[in-house]
Amino acid sequence: MNCALVTGGSRGIGRAVCIKLATQGYHILINYKENKEAAEATLSLVREAGSDGTLMQFDVSNPGEVESVLNAWIEENKDKRIEVLVNNAGIRQDMLMFQMSNNQWSDVLDASLNGFFYVTRIIIKDMLLKRYGRIINIVSLSGLKGTAGQVNYSAAKAGVIGATKALAQEVAKRNVTVNAIAPGFISTDMTEGLPVKELSAMVPMQRFGTPEEVAEAVGFFASRGASYITGEILNINGGLYS
Repeated sequence: MNCALVTGGSRGIGRAVCIKLATQGYHILINYKENKEAAEATLSLVREAGSDGTLMQFDVSNPGEVESVLNAWIEENKDKRIEVLVNNAGIRQDMLMFQMSNNQWSDVLDASLNGFFYVTRIIIKDMLLKRYGRIINIVSLSGLKGTAGQVNYSAAKAGVIGATKALAQEVAKRNVTVNAIAPGFISTDMTEGLPVKELSAMVPMQRFGTPEEVAEAVGFFASRGASYITGEILNINGGLYS
């Protein structure tokens, strides 16, 4: 059975990605950190989309948790393989840099950049052995152009962008592709509290995007049709930045 692991899969972009990959026939491994109720809601939507899934609780920023949970699943599920990995988990703790605490810096880097490393390092081994895999990293407009008040988040996402390009070159000959998607303003929990009207006016399309619009691109990168695309960063931002 072919599976897709989506980190931070319980809400927002992660939930939309789980549903999209379910329509492509994957058994969805829905990673979540704490909100089991939201993860169960995502699982229900995955089943409505015609597939099934498994809840997988771990904190991507905790290497011990990542290793114990993923290695145990791999050991217990010899008949399944993770063919698609979507590194979506991340957090924001916005603050001007001169006021930023050590924890506000390290927590954001731990979730996005270190989380990418801890999870991908385990999953990629089987992809290399099987000579097939799709790794899709959800980054951000902030990682490309930088955003004031988000020095930590911009640094974390820029780090994942660099890692995407480097890893793509390491594993290309094994038919494993590594790409990233950089959303702009998307209507999710992460953008709650932002001045939507003011920010939408900056976007040529005059609106925020939807999680489903991001998930469509993930579905393409996960498909066989994207087999000759690797190391690519795809902007989904309504024309705000390219």
